[in-house]
Amino acid sequence: MVSERQYWVGFNLVSGVGPVTVRRLLQYFGSLEAAWTASPEALREAGLSQRVLGNLLKIRGRVDLGAELARLDKLGIAVLTWQDDDYPPLLSVLREIDQAPPVLYLRGTLSETDEWAIAVVGTRSVSPYGRQVTRQLAEELAGNGLTIVSGLARGVDAEAHQAALDAGGRTIALLACGLDRIYPPEHRGLAARIVHQGAVMSIFPLGTEPRAGNFSPRNRVLSGMACGVLVTEAGEKSGALMTARYALEQGREVFAVPGNITAKGSSGTNRLIQDGAHPVLASRDVLEVLHLEQVTQFVQARGSLPLANEDERAILMRLSAEPLHVDELTRQCGLPVSKVVSTLALLELKGAVRRVGPMTYVRT
Repeated sequence: MVSERQYWVGFNLVSGVGPVTVRRLLQYFGSLEAAWTASPEALREAGLSQRVLGNLLKIRGRVDLGAELARLDKLGIAVLTWQDDDYPPLLSVLREIDQAPPVLYLRGTLSETDEWAIAVVGTRSVSPYGRQVTRQLAEELAGNGLTIVSGLARGVDAEAHQAALDAGGRTIALLACGLDRIYPPEHRGLAARIVHQGAVMSIFPLGTEPRAGNFSPRNRVLSGMACGVLVTEAGEKSGALMTARYALEQGREVFAVPGNITAKGSSGTNRLIQDGAHPVLASRDVLEVLHLEQVTQFVQARGSLPLANEDERAILMRLSAEPLHVDELTRQCGLPVSKVVSTLALLELKGAVRRVGPMTYVRT
């Protein structure tokens, strides 16, 4: 029997089908199962272009969805979709603006504490200085309870993952290829360690090679998985700067480590700081901006502090997965801004809301 999940996997195999198309199909047909079995005429009426329709018909004619899901299961790869409760909450916010991937492939486990994540990225050609500051910052942040998210690439990414593992913390690797194609190949051992202390994830189906065009969408998801992006070392043309730009678009905080102004490897991070990124001299600089100095206490508070206050209920009624600024929340609730801010701080401690930008919140 073919489950609904397999149709999500099926559409993820179709070139040209992304978040916008999936949302359109769900709105038109009610389910992806109905969309998968629909006639070409109905699919055209739903808004599929001739090119995408052609791609879909080819995949539909040659792929056994049951066998595809069985192959994933044999490799120990789980599939998360928009419909799953354990879909990453920070990405759920982006789902409302069609930036979240409809399907995530996962080896390992996700945790509630992954809501407190920081992406650590940078150059592949890491210098001794970049290696030192990356390891120091990632280790300290992981030791404080933050999940370290990165891309498993050579250089800064690998240093960040290894530092998190060595600190006994959690780390998540986002790949620009299928989970059966670990890239670079020399990081297979590192990926195996990450699976036991976090997760290796991808938005790409099995068999996808790490092509150049995959890194931009991967980087958008990478920044979306975290509360902020920390660039420890990067030149002017580093792909890490693209991740930082996506973070700004998503309302995330951007951090950068300053470096020698004559060093090419620090030209990108120095420019980020010049353009307004938070300069980072120590891990506390990240923790203070994100209000994550006491992640362990946040976790404990979730189970011990009940929601009982009328002001809390009023605020929660008006919050959703769509980011809302404190000023608008104050207007809607009719409460003093000081009361709204203090109540939001308590709700954040309880894990009921999350700050996703300056004075901007969502309901978790």
